[in-house]
Amino acid sequence: MKFEDYRISEDIKKNIKDLGFKKPTDIQYKAIPPILRGEDVLAIAQTGTGKTAAFAIPIIHLIDQQKSSGSAKGIQALILVPTRELAIQITDAFETIGNNTKVNTTVVYGGVEQDRQINKLKDGADVLVATPGRMFDLINQKYIDLRYLKVLILDEADHMLDLGFIKDIRDIQRHIPRQHQTLFFSATINKSIKKLAYSLVRNPIRIQISPKNPVAKNIEHSVAFIEMDDKRFFLERVINNYPDSKVLAFVRTKIRAERVMKALERVGIKSDTIHGEKEQSDRIEVLNKFKSGKTNVLIATDVSSRGIDIPGVDYVINYDMPEQAENYVHRVGRTGRGSKKGQAVSFCSKDERILLEDIENYLDKPIGILDISKSDYLETLEISNESHTDWKTLIRDNEEMISKKKKKKKKK
Repeated sequence: MKFEDYRISEDIKKNIKDLGFKKPTDIQYKAIPPILRGEDVLAIAQTGTGKTAAFAIPIIHLIDQQKSSGSAKGIQALILVPTRELAIQITDAFETIGNNTKVNTTVVYGGVEQDRQINKLKDGADVLVATPGRMFDLINQKYIDLRYLKVLILDEADHMLDLGFIKDIRDIQRHIPRQHQTLFFSATINKSIKKLAYSLVRNPIRIQISPKNPVAKNIEHSVAFIEMDDKRFFLERVINNYPDSKVLAFVRTKIRAERVMKALERVGIKSDTIHGEKEQSDRIEVLNKFKSGKTNVLIATDVSSRGIDIPGVDYVINYDMPEQAENYVHRVGRTGRGSKKGQAVSFCSKDERILLEDIENYLDKPIGILDISKSDYLETLEISNESHTDWKTLIRDNEEMISKKKKKKKKK
């Protein structure tokens, strides 16, 4: 089935065609019809499979129809998301797919002044994309009115639970009509999200795409055993070996992100960082530079592993192994999106082996090992543009310390 066969607005069909989409992905094929029928949907699908379009296309069509008939009033659809970046991305998708329709999309999120967002709301919004904190602030200030809402969408719903938004999700029920359509979309599901979903929906259509293999088949992912202090040399080598590629490296903390950026800077590689400590305007700028290709290397914490659609990421590097197993799926899912192929490599140190075990248990299968010979390992350290004095001195000092300890033991 092709998009042109759907009974949706011709403007939407044209916009989809302009985006280069000819036929729906599996999640789109299974989700669009029940959403158009007004049914509740619980949809689980791998990252990069087009979940946003799966709910954007039918929602835009339905609201456009209602506005054409004069029956739409106020905010018709609310999309709750866990992060500001995801809110901006979904808004862009709605505006692109809804171009030349009567549907107006507005976004509200924290970390920036609210006046501009308030002015947008005053101009009128049919679709509201929001993070919970800012949304409730504006509800309390009477700038957001949800009494006419017809559709509630929770995107990356499991992550919203992880971030402690469960109370906010339940509180929103007090502000919207009892009769409404509810849609849950996520790449992963657990008992908590399942329990929440079934407490908020009425006889939902459950859609689960490739539940036994949460990593998309067009992503080639592997693990390389690299010691913690050597990881920067291997990241340098990957970047230098593929100078025209877009590389997204994930680290555990914002401090680590800045340190890795500095290490790359020392060897003449330009990169940017994105993490929760940065101002929202800076985060948007960094993402835009990476998306446009002005910067080819981005060092990120998990703030960017969920739902962010960055076109053309060639390599995902798990510089640090994720502490939560399911975050592995979201991280590697930043590459190989749609029909494109992608590569993901995890740098795993001895201390991180237990995290690797957790991930493999979560995936229910082992991750392929990227074998590195001893000579290749040493060569990677030797060819680095960084001054080798530091690491060689550290190795020599460490060997001397071990030798002294052995001598002391013998004397005893």
